[in-house]
Amino acid sequence: MTVKDPNLLTVTPVDAEIASLYAVIGNPVGHSLSPLMHNSAFSAVGHNGIYVAINVTDIGGAIQGLRALGFKGVSVTIPHKISVMDHLDEIDDMALKIGAVNTIINQNGKLCGFNSDHLGVVQALTEVTSLKGKSVAIIGAGGAARAAGFGIASKAAKVTIVNRGTERGQSLAVELGTDFLPLAEFNGSETDILINTTPVGMAPHEQETPVKAAAFRSPMVVMDIVYNPIRTRLLQEAERAGCLTVNGVAMFVYQGVFQFELWTETSAPVAVMKQVVSEALGRV
Repeated sequence: MTVKDPNLLTVTPVDAEIASLYAVIGNPVGHSLSPLMHNSAFSAVGHNGIYVAINVTDIGGAIQGLRALGFKGVSVTIPHKISVMDHLDEIDDMALKIGAVNTIINQNGKLCGFNSDHLGVVQALTEVTSLKGKSVAIIGAGGAARAAGFGIASKAAKVTIVNRGTERGQSLAVELGTDFLPLAEFNGSETDILINTTPVGMAPHEQETPVKAAAFRSPMVVMDIVYNPIRTRLLQEAERAGCLTVNGVAMFVYQGVFQFELWTETSAPVAVMKQVVSEALGRV
C-alpha cells in the first residue's frame, strides 16, 4: 500500500469573510438573467455576495432550506410568487395588495416578503414621462398586470384594464377601483400610456402582438414588459407610429435595483445592470 504524503492533507486556514448567499427560485429558472445581473452588480460595488439560480418544485421545502442555509435574499419567479406567501414570516402591505411576492429578505432569521415588480414598472416609466393624471391602459389581468396596476394607480394615474377574458379583467378592475375594457374594443383613443403585461410577442413567437398597429399614435408612450426580444413587434409598430417606447429590460433591471438595495443597503450600479442584461439579450 502506498501512503500519500500527509502534508497533502493539511488545510491552511484562510482569513476571509464568508460570502452572503442569494438566489432566484422558480420552475423553470435556468434561463434567468438575474444571476448575471446581480453578480455583476455585487462585483461593481465590491459586495461579497454570490447569487445563484435554483430550480424549485417544492416551495415549502425550498424556503425551509434557504432559511436553514442562511440565504440573505431571494428573488421569486413563476410559478411561486403567490404560494411562497404562505411560508414567510412577514409580508409588505403593497405585496399583500398585489397578492404576490417576488422578493424576500432574511432579517436575522425572519423572512420578509416584498413585491418589486410594481416599482420596476413605475421607475421605468417615470424615466421618460410623468404618471400623475395620465390615462394608462394595461393589457392583461395576470400577476404582472396586478403589480403594474397597483403601482401606477398609487401615482394618481387613471388606469384601465384591457383584457381578452372579461371575467378576469373585470375582477382586477374592481380590485383596483378602475375601468375595464375588452381587448377587442381597444383602439388606443384617449390613451397616454399603454403597457403590455402579457407574454404575447415573447420569443419564439416574435411575430405576435396583443394590439393592432392602428391603436398607436404619437405622443403615446408604449411599454412592453417582454424583454426577449428587446424590440418586440408591439414596440416596433409603436415606434413607426411615432410613439415613445420602453422595453422590458428597464422593468427587469429596476425591479432588480430594489432587490439589490434592500439586500445590501448600498446604491445599485444601475448602468452596469442595464449593460450586462442588454448585452446578454443581444447575444440571444
